[in-house]
Amino acid sequence: MRMLILGGSQFLGRAIAAHACIAGHDVTCAARGLAGPIAQGARLIRIDRDIADGLAPLAGETFDAVVDVARHPGQVRRAVAALKRPGIHWTFVSTISVYADNRIPGQRADTAPLREPATEDVEHSTDAIYGAAKVACEQAVGADAFICRAGLIAGPEDPTGRFAYWPARLARGGEVLSPGSPDDAVQFIDVRDLAHWIVHAAEVRLTGTYDGIGPISTRGEFLTECASALNASCEFTWIDRAFLEAHDVRRWAGPRSLPMWLPLPDFAGFLTRDTRPAREAGLNSRPLGNTARDTLDWLNANNGPVIGLTSEEEKDVLAAWHAKRTA
Repeated sequence: MRMLILGGSQFLGRAIAAHACIAGHDVTCAARGLAGPIAQGARLIRIDRDIADGLAPLAGETFDAVVDVARHPGQVRRAVAALKRPGIHWTFVSTISVYADNRIPGQRADTAPLREPATEDVEHSTDAIYGAAKVACEQAVGADAFICRAGLIAGPEDPTGRFAYWPARLARGGEVLSPGSPDDAVQFIDVRDLAHWIVHAAEVRLTGTYDGIGPISTRGEFLTECASALNASCEFTWIDRAFLEAHDVRRWAGPRSLPMWLPLPDFAGFLTRDTRPAREAGLNSRPLGNTARDTLDWLNANNGPVIGLTSEEEKDVLAAWHAKRTA
């Protein structure tokens, strides 16, 4: 199969290219080539998707399958106009941020309501309109494609440092600030498992819309299994939302955050997607411990990013928590 990946030089795009090459496919990555090296065995064609004729270097090329991971509606519209033809299998990697309702657990991709799409004149996505922009991208691609709405993507080479915070923190052991309750839901997907499924979808010409995420586990299970896989001795101190917010501990990602934590009940549905349709369509997930170990190994070997509470910030919050409880 001749596969074109629009992107392919960073994280998921590179993982898709790597798996497709290993599977024996003829892989082309079309990108500016600035984010990083492409997978071994793939071919790079340099393009600039932000200009009107930026896809011109692909003229005359023929492909059996196209994978697009873009977040910008203008880029997606131009790619569809230039490249989408009958007989070409098209994959668009979207996001669970397209959903309008984050409060109700157990929602499915085929029935959950979506955000209003970004307007036609929006060329570029920003963090503020990320979900709406991805809805617009999906609409530009059309219903005859494979739409993969990814959840939080974890594993080696993750540039966000979100999931990586937890293996790095647990490996240090000791008292671990743990947000919310051990019964809160956690849901993510290893980048390699998502890449494998996306290549499989192209091979079998799967179409339709699916949530590309792993099974639901509790936060207590998540932390315990990660610590066990890393042979780390940890004591988990669970701290409620009100206290964390009062001490400026931030949600989900970024500096001074506890990654993968979202306040409840506001986001009770965000990490509890019903992914049975995806599993029936071939999505598999490796054990959590494997992802934790491999992520930590990559971090240590490459000085990869870890973004969240610093050790001093964590100690300060824990100290304030214990002071409150003994006052």
